[in-house]
Amino acid sequence: MKKLFLSIVPLLFAVSGFCQELQAVKLDNDVTVSLFPGYQKKDTLNQSTFTANALNGYIVVIRQANAQGNTPLKKSSDLNNVLKTYVKGIQAESPNSVALNVRDTTVGQLKAKVFTLKTDNGGDVTLRDFLLLYTQDITYTFEYVYSDNTIDFSKKEGKAFFSSIRLGQDITWTDQYQSRATGMSSITKIEVFGGGALLLVLVIVMVSRKKKPALG
Repeated sequence: MKKLFLSIVPLLFAVSGFCQELQAVKLDNDVTVSLFPGYQKKDTLNQSTFTANALNGYIVVIRQANAQGNTPLKKSSDLNNVLKTYVKGIQAESPNSVALNVRDTTVGQLKAKVFTLKTDNGGDVTLRDFLLLYTQDITYTFEYVYSDNTIDFSKKEGKAFFSSIRLGQDITWTDQYQSRATGMSSITKIEVFGGGALLLVLVIVMVSRKKKPALG
């Protein structure tokens, strides 16, 4: 009887999954994500928080308005520094935690940072998968919380959650930073290397004149 019960547990999970279908939730005009039915929304000053129970975990989505007059980021490396700061801040708020597998990803045209925060409270290990999405005006935090005891089922559920993030057609990489340039522009290169070549020619001419033997 025990073996029979254990054999139908995965089937019960599968049936439950089909019964509770994710539904699209519009965070604003630019970002949509799918949550389980019965999610809750709480609005505070400049922030909206969405929470929902999942089958094998817990979902938190935060839409946080950035400070007015926020200085625009100039390039991709500036964005990377901002996202790294967010990762460090989240880790600092959680004692006995460590950020694992911190890496870059993309959502549409936007760059994002993903990582797992592992918290060990004396043997009770909690895992929190994060996806951080930054724009000039808004910062979005997507979080899926679960126990290491349910990791096999939770990973699949979390993947479905993060994969459901959708962006509006009008949002592009320019909403994150201003320039994709990683070095000197073509015009600058022409000016620098062209000027250097001209200087080299002048030096050669001057040296040749000095070495030219006097007549007579």
